[in-house]
Amino acid sequence: MEPGGPWRDPRQGYIYGLGSPMQMPAQQRSDPAAAGGVLKRSLGELERWQHQRQFAMQQELYLRAVRQRTAATSPAVSPLTSADIAAVLGGVPAQPFFSGSSLGGGLASPSSTLSSLTTASRAAMPLIQHHVHRQPPLVPSSAHAQTQAQAHALAVARVPAPSAVGSELSILQDLEKQLLGDDDEAEPAMSGTGSTVTSSEWEETIQRLNSITAASSPPLYAEATPNNKNNYSAAMTGSPSNSSTSTASSSASCSPPISATTSRQLLSEAAAAIADGNLETAAANLATLKRAANPRGDAEQRLVAVMVAALSSRIAPTASASSQQLADLCGAEHHTGSQLLHDITPCFRLALDAANIAIVEAVAGHRVIHLVDFDINAPQHAALIQRLADRRVPGTCLQVTAVTDPTSPFTQSLAATLPGVGERLKKLAELAGIEYHFRMISCRAVEIEASKLGCEPGEALAVNLAFALSHVPDESVSPANPRDELLRRVRALGPQVVTLVEQELNSNTAPLATRFSDAYLHYGAILDALDSTVSRDSADRARAEEAVANMSANAVGREGADRLERCEVFGKWRARFGMAGFRPVALAAGIADQVMARAGAPPPGLVVKPENGVLRLGWKQRVVAVASAWR
Repeated sequence: MEPGGPWRDPRQGYIYGLGSPMQMPAQQRSDPAAAGGVLKRSLGELERWQHQRQFAMQQELYLRAVRQRTAATSPAVSPLTSADIAAVLGGVPAQPFFSGSSLGGGLASPSSTLSSLTTASRAAMPLIQHHVHRQPPLVPSSAHAQTQAQAHALAVARVPAPSAVGSELSILQDLEKQLLGDDDEAEPAMSGTGSTVTSSEWEETIQRLNSITAASSPPLYAEATPNNKNNYSAAMTGSPSNSSTSTASSSASCSPPISATTSRQLLSEAAAAIADGNLETAAANLATLKRAANPRGDAEQRLVAVMVAALSSRIAPTASASSQQLADLCGAEHHTGSQLLHDITPCFRLALDAANIAIVEAVAGHRVIHLVDFDINAPQHAALIQRLADRRVPGTCLQVTAVTDPTSPFTQSLAATLPGVGERLKKLAELAGIEYHFRMISCRAVEIEASKLGCEPGEALAVNLAFALSHVPDESVSPANPRDELLRRVRALGPQVVTLVEQELNSNTAPLATRFSDAYLHYGAILDALDSTVSRDSADRARAEEAVANMSANAVGREGADRLERCEVFGKWRARFGMAGFRPVALAAGIADQVMARAGAPPPGLVVKPENGVLRLGWKQRVVAVASAWR
């Protein structure tokens, strides 16, 4: 026989090549002797036939591997239709992640199977058909037909990986012997009742084959770093995500775990597909990622859960879901969670303390201090009171004015908590020996002026804008540009210092794909920091991470006026402050040592870096927050 040429099974009337079997005429198929087949053959013929069969099988496996690699480079054709999208994403919870829901459940539709696996299954069909059709039954039976159908289903559903060729070949040979009765002594045992192979033997063999496939399958994607224009950040590295706490579906249980690199690539492709309007591809990717998404798992798994939900909210959105998401973001529970996040995340806590140091230095030896704040953070104000007390200036009086904007969707929850915050801070100030006054005013940006804020001559005025400006719309949302208007009005007050603390994240005007890549790295660093510094059993951590989920869902999942999380990188804040007439005030030379002095033992991943008069705080290789001062 020529290499690669057809060969004939001596036992039947089929001629096998490298493609699908070619059948002999019906008359010859009904008569094995006329087809050239023999029911009894010599030992030499059997050995020669066995050698030819194994050679052809190896060729089939080699070509199947080549077809798999070729199919992987071709555009995948999604089996989904627009009507299937909601069903595919049915397992994604609409409620907040950290309330007991899990994304680790079963997939809602088998159409989430990757098209590359389907292509590989088709490439392997000639080999599987060879095993199914080799031995036609001597007596027709429905049981044999059922066996053939099961073998055909196996060919379509499961394809062994190329790296497991040797083990799979052995299993296929054993399977052939059991199914087709390769021994002469086994042939008489076949009767009209069907094959001698039992259901349990069939299932056991299939499980063995599936286990090799799952263990040897290579990653679906090569490693790729998301596009990120932040010069101070780098891609997070992580170990493969394999959740042990989530409930896996039966189809996912025999699939290989999805690595962090693959999850990041699938998410990035889903974001790009959504931006291009290809919702079917995005839905298929997100459905696949449910196997790696586990809100109770490690930092990488929790990040995948957060981002899967954020992108899923853009596919087949409903008015009720959108309104509920905005209600969650602007609600009192989210406000409390955000405060906890700023307090327990090392980068945010130290950045707020750096702002306090800038305020204390700016007011110097002044006895009466007036602090105007647009988003009061109770832990920050408590630390400020302590730093003012440490000055030991007799008769120190702190007047705090909390400003709320009646047009902001955050105002209702903020105004509901402010009276209680003011009472607690007053008690703390009394214990520290500081006279304390607290008042609330409601006014829009265009209404801000000294008389309305109650500014008095002789007092040292400081304005704190920590985490406030990113919630104020700019020119990309409103022609009135409340963000710049607020800065101009604050500048007109003539304060001794204006402090700014913001997340180093571009979630304002960047396109979706870029915004997603930056958000993935940013929120991933935050979750990793919480994983390393706060116990998983902490209730505060659960509420803080729910706030992260709400913020990421809005930053990635919403557009236009519905996107309320509009952070900027520090370079853009610097330009905006400059246009408003501010000049930078360099933080103290020893600012890093001062904030670290009260931080205790720093966690290994924390990075505090003074640079060009500002303080950058990051986790590992990602800058998370920047503190700066202006005048």
